[in-house]
Amino acid sequence: MDRQFANGTVNAAQAGQGRPLLLFHSLLSDRASFDAIVPELAKSFRVIVPELPGFGRSHAVMGGFAAVADRMAEAVTEAAGGEQAIVLGNGYGGFVALQMAIRHPAIAAKLVLADCGAAFSEAGREAFRNMAAASSAKGLAAITDVAMRRLFAPEFQAEHPDLMSDRRAAFLKTDPDVFRAACAALAELDLRPELKAVNVPALVLVGEFDEATPPPMSYELVAVLPQARLLIIPGCAHVPQLQSPKVFLDAISDFLAASTIGA
Repeated sequence: MDRQFANGTVNAAQAGQGRPLLLFHSLLSDRASFDAIVPELAKSFRVIVPELPGFGRSHAVMGGFAAVADRMAEAVTEAAGGEQAIVLGNGYGGFVALQMAIRHPAIAAKLVLADCGAAFSEAGREAFRNMAAASSAKGLAAITDVAMRRLFAPEFQAEHPDLMSDRRAAFLKTDPDVFRAACAALAELDLRPELKAVNVPALVLVGEFDEATPPPMSYELVAVLPQARLLIIPGCAHVPQLQSPKVFLDAISDFLAASTIGA
């Protein structure tokens, strides 16, 4: 069932009953990247999977990355209906969740940050600039192979042709202007000076073979966040919830159920 939040500007799917759990998708994918885990999560939570601003039927927002985070804070507040939500972000969605928590400290009771970080290396920044430039010159089709490599290892792609066809099609539906704006934002983003303000329990996950947001970014995140712990997802790349849904669910289940980070 789809619902609209933030004055109708954020479109989201909703399933299940219970405490609100919001799932933020990555830049190179869409909300369908969570389809394999939503049914299980919906047994215990009211799972809300928004399309981030500018994706799908959610309206784009002007004002840069902070404005994206503010728009999602508005949506989370409305969707949670007075409760503190749990927010899980993957990739770009993790950066949005982290920026949202910095700017709106009471927005979430817990964070699950999967394959993201606080800032990219110079090589990582240059990769975003290159993708933006190539997509501007030649269209998204010209960087689809690069995008898929950032999501999945070549061996996985070869073994799952149907999934890869679906993921390529999803990427090509991305609004090119929204994509380039996000690339520009990530190429400049540095949340490190503000991480200590995010004083809520956080589970930081990273795929062992993630090339888009490699494990050192997660190590850095855990070292600075006041209440964080790290889990490496073996054999996975940038979207572990899609590549190995059961492994991903097992990795987050205790944290989601616990009343505190130490439980």
